[in-house]
Amino acid sequence: MAKGLPPRARPGPQGPPARASLGPSVLLQLLVLLLVLPGALSVGLYSSEDPLVLLAADTVERSVFNSSSAWVVEFYASWCGHCIRFAPTWKELAGDIQDWRPAVMLGVLDCAEKFNQKICSDFGITGYPTLKFFKAFSKKPDDGIRLFHHGDDIRSLRESIITTMERHEEVWPPTCPPLEPISAAEFHGFFRAYNVTYLALIFEKEDSFLGREVTLDMLQFENLAVRRVLKSNEELVRHFNVTTFPSGFLLVNNGSCSIIPVHMDSRPLYTDFLRRLPGVMKGNTFRPTMLPSAEPQTTTAPWRVADRKKLYMADLESAVLYTLRVEAARFSHLDEERLSALKQYVTVLVKYFPGRLVVMNYLHNLDLWLRPRTNVSQNNWEEALRNKAELPYARLPENPLWVGCQGSKPELRGFPCSLWTLFHLLTVQEALLSPNHASPSEVLPTMRRYVQYFFGCRECAEHFEGMAAESMHKVKNKDGAVLWLWSRHNRVNARLAGTASDDPKFPKIQWPPQDLCSSCQIIINGRRMWDEREILRFFKAYFSRHNIYLDFIKREHPRMGRDVEKKDPEAEGKLKGGGGRDENHRRGEEEFEEDKKGTEKPEQGEVLKKKNGLERLGLIELHKPSIIKMSTKTKEQEEEIVDLDIFSEQHYKSKALKVAGQASRWHRRNKRDTGLVLMEDEGQQPFDDDATWERLKDKGWRAQQLIGSMGEEIEKESDGFIVRKNQWFRILGVGFSQLDISLCIVLYFLSSMCLLGMYTFFRMRMRYRKGRSGFPVA
Repeated sequence: MAKGLPPRARPGPQGPPARASLGPSVLLQLLVLLLVLPGALSVGLYSSEDPLVLLAADTVERSVFNSSSAWVVEFYASWCGHCIRFAPTWKELAGDIQDWRPAVMLGVLDCAEKFNQKICSDFGITGYPTLKFFKAFSKKPDDGIRLFHHGDDIRSLRESIITTMERHEEVWPPTCPPLEPISAAEFHGFFRAYNVTYLALIFEKEDSFLGREVTLDMLQFENLAVRRVLKSNEELVRHFNVTTFPSGFLLVNNGSCSIIPVHMDSRPLYTDFLRRLPGVMKGNTFRPTMLPSAEPQTTTAPWRVADRKKLYMADLESAVLYTLRVEAARFSHLDEERLSALKQYVTVLVKYFPGRLVVMNYLHNLDLWLRPRTNVSQNNWEEALRNKAELPYARLPENPLWVGCQGSKPELRGFPCSLWTLFHLLTVQEALLSPNHASPSEVLPTMRRYVQYFFGCRECAEHFEGMAAESMHKVKNKDGAVLWLWSRHNRVNARLAGTASDDPKFPKIQWPPQDLCSSCQIIINGRRMWDEREILRFFKAYFSRHNIYLDFIKREHPRMGRDVEKKDPEAEGKLKGGGGRDENHRRGEEEFEEDKKGTEKPEQGEVLKKKNGLERLGLIELHKPSIIKMSTKTKEQEEEIVDLDIFSEQHYKSKALKVAGQASRWHRRNKRDTGLVLMEDEGQQPFDDDATWERLKDKGWRAQQLIGSMGEEIEKESDGFIVRKNQWFRILGVGFSQLDISLCIVLYFLSSMCLLGMYTFFRMRMRYRKGRSGFPVA
């Protein structure tokens, strides 16, 4: 076996044999390198069981830089759909070329992790997935070469790695065998120069990768060298009388020569034959030993039960947070076009995002900061995004929180889901708030520029740009913008349904389903169609500010001039008019009892202070105290005083839904109706009463307006549900307790009876007196 060789210039015709042993210093360096690599059981889309190296912010530089191995690193985001689909291919490639180690090392780095985002930015990662090749002895992130490949199959990836590796121009990696073709002069003196038993020659065409792949496959096997001979080498071709390419010959150091019995371009067959030769054995086996990373591992968050009929402010704010602090912060410098797109995006958020007060203040300040800027560096942008103690009324959450967009696995749904939700919300808010509905939308082109310049999943961005270039210019008004985004989102769902990025617990379907909007789908001539008029009505109700809830969100409010944060696990306030309304009294009895066991009851003074602080921020509306003094036992059983709106909704909900469902079924359509679109999904689901109830509420109707004590009839017109008869249960002002309501009704009834009795008494007395003969008549 040949002795270890020091680092040298790229070998020429008289270079070293196909495989050289590794010196003790090199082995020690590799062993130390492999021992320091992170070893979390699962990081993003990969685990320690995969035959590759899991890198992190604290290990990537000392692993890749000054290494005697070449490195190929995949920078990815665990939420990226293309990354999810590409992960099995990358794992398969790692298993396919694991015998190429230590010449080539494969690694992965999840840029979606918060502690990895800065290092990904330092490496110039602006889209996912990004494959970078680092030559041996690389010194800095800029030494990384973008690995371009013709496809996502492992063959094209192998060939791209080999082609890039051959571009080592200064120092050839000491752990890598020579890949250049053997010359006639080197062939004739090969066994005199190198102490090996076998020499395998693979004759192939110039564009073939077979010889180089087999050479790397046999890297870890001793007593054998593999070299390739090109078809253009006429001397060796005549010497061995080769007429078919590829062809293989096995030479032994005793002078014998035989044909390798493989008659096709098959790398596995060549490799298997050579590994079975007598005396050929695997030498140094490189199996990375993984140790826990210094970074804290991500723990699985408790499951948050979400209602699909609701929008959650946590998802919307998380989308805003991620777009600004992660997506826009990846670039070392925001050039003119990208900065213009960012300004436009923030301006649209300020105009149409119905966020909490502290978030809207934050966005307003950021908009003012951006407007005069013509040049923004990464450091400037990070400083502008920082929550500042001197501005306690303007804050953005530090970490994303997914509720309605929570996936069954951490890498599923999340940011892409919340971004779609945010875009739908902005188009609907623009249609609802803009005074001129006929004017073109400004939200759609803003979204297009954001996706073009900032969205990390580049394959997804290219698909969206293709849809935008195809038909976005045909959108003439704001209602059209709502429908355009809806139809394109369904097209994306149809394309991705059943793929690796599709969450099996939340499959990608044609939206909205019938259980959310029973009137959005109709059947004409046996074909299921979309009714665009109903779609538009549903979207304006579903994505209205009245359907945004503050569940699971951390309430932030200033107190005594400082920013105080209190986590409220019972927060279920419903956003109205930019503020929220606490609806804890609507929680189920079981959930309330569970929460009450784990939470001590605060003092009365603290409760009043908390309520006053939240009211000043517009987060809740204070409930009025009952006019009847309640016992202590009753107070412990009640969560809060129920206002009349909620009381009447609960009391008359079932009856209202029944009448509304009948009205929906009575509504007739004919073939001449406009706004009908053929559905891609032919599935049908039954009518959902809860969905209809939510739709009625979003139109501004309460239960007491829909159903009266006499069973008022309801008719459906083109603009929604209206009441035909009088409404009896409308009370202006604040809410009262149920006991207050009952007493008011009783007192009202008694006073009415009293007045009626008095009226009857005086009426009869007047008739009696008129009937007396001596009573004067006017």
